[in-house]
Amino acid sequence: MVRAVDLFCGAGGLSKGLETAGIEVTLGIDLDPACEYPYQVNNTSEFLLADVGEVPAATVRKNLGRDDYTLLAGCAPCQPFSRYSQGRKRYGSDKWKLLNRFASFVEIIQPTLVTMENVASLRNQYIFKKYLRNLKENNYHVSFQIVDCRQYGIPQTRKRLVLLASRLGDISLVKPTHPGEDKWRTVRDTIADLTPLKAGEVSDRDPLHRCSTLSDVNLRRMKASRRGGTWRDWPKALRVNCHGKATGENYVSVYGRMEWDAPSPTITTQCYGFGNGRFGHPKQNRAISMREAALLQSFPQGYRFLENEAEFIMRDIGRLIGNAVPPRLGEIIGRSILRHIKGVA
Repeated sequence: MVRAVDLFCGAGGLSKGLETAGIEVTLGIDLDPACEYPYQVNNTSEFLLADVGEVPAATVRKNLGRDDYTLLAGCAPCQPFSRYSQGRKRYGSDKWKLLNRFASFVEIIQPTLVTMENVASLRNQYIFKKYLRNLKENNYHVSFQIVDCRQYGIPQTRKRLVLLASRLGDISLVKPTHPGEDKWRTVRDTIADLTPLKAGEVSDRDPLHRCSTLSDVNLRRMKASRRGGTWRDWPKALRVNCHGKATGENYVSVYGRMEWDAPSPTITTQCYGFGNGRFGHPKQNRAISMREAALLQSFPQGYRFLENEAEFIMRDIGRLIGNAVPPRLGEIIGRSILRHIKGVA
């Protein structure tokens, strides 16, 4: 049996994926109170509302137990290196504190296995090289790579750093399950069957299937947008003033519709806004709904994020979804770990 603790667990994407693969996650830790409900209601593990930087190593060790194999997992927020930095500033100004804390847990607890998922640009930072050195000095075999999520059945262009480390021997991620463009999951595959909505509407069957309202001018812009196009397709009268300036004329990654037959752009914490990226629905005149965002992140259809519908705040749900490790990626990590253990047992 492999028993795991998920540090910085968020809404539970990594834990859900590890559990799907067959790894027992006993505890998830995060200091965001909004994570507690989705984590506990969708996963079998316990949730600890706490700052990982202040959690005693003994607490983590206790929850890992004394099984044959233990796994310390997590996504330490390193937002200074992310293009999408919203939603993690609550962790404070010390940008290295949490990654260093992750490393100290490994050194103190000495779990059998370690995995970390993070922003791709972290690999070029001194702190990551220090982290690798620390693992190797503690007798871990280490591998890491930048994962193109499209190649593992996740319907978006997200790229993430995935690290695996083991005290048992060489370890690596399983080969891509969707290696070619013809095998990638698309937006159509993922959200085409959901109930149609107009801007600002919510499904009467699924409170998460709701979308933001649009101003009159943004509705006109939406109608003038084509799949995979940019604001340059609009009549000049609809263009935003900043796009006419030298600093804005090449910034085309906002106000766009997704394509039906391609993966979506990276789902961010602000994916609910048409003007925040290429988050326009391919067919309907609105931004994607929160359920559609969750599905594009590979969360299961019935994954619940909010106990009380009356407390629904779009930016809070967007933060939970956009900051999550895609469960499918968590499953791939779990499958890689189990394959490794089988190979060395």
